[in-house]
Amino acid sequence: MCRSERLPHVCKYKNVLTLAALGMFGYGTYSALWAVFDVISGARLEWWADVLLVLFGLLLVVAAAFVRVRMPGGLAVAIGAMLALQALAVHTAAHLESGLVPQVGRAVLAFFLIGSAVADENRSRSR
Repeated sequence: MCRSERLPHVCKYKNVLTLAALGMFGYGTYSALWAVFDVISGARLEWWADVLLVLFGLLLVVAAAFVRVRMPGGLAVAIGAMLALQALAVHTAAHLESGLVPQVGRAVLAFFLIGSAVADENRSRSR
């Protein structure tokens, strides 16, 4: 239940930061596991692309924890990791000929996750 009587609309969104952190954790985990699966099943990408997918995926997993505990710079690390994963996704799409739709989906997901984290940051400052 919401205990804030002065700002009842805020209580609807009290778990937005958790949602953003879990989304970043899932995105990073998916990216890292996809690269591992690509190597195991017969590499369709260059070795360096798979290594970078794993590294930036794990960086996003760590950044998700930083975002959740509101560590200064945590959101910047998460944005950097998501931009790197987006660049590698463009490289992957060129090799797999998957087109533009997955790129737009990843960009929308990244904007949603960043927007959720920023919305919670602004909400906690207004208290």
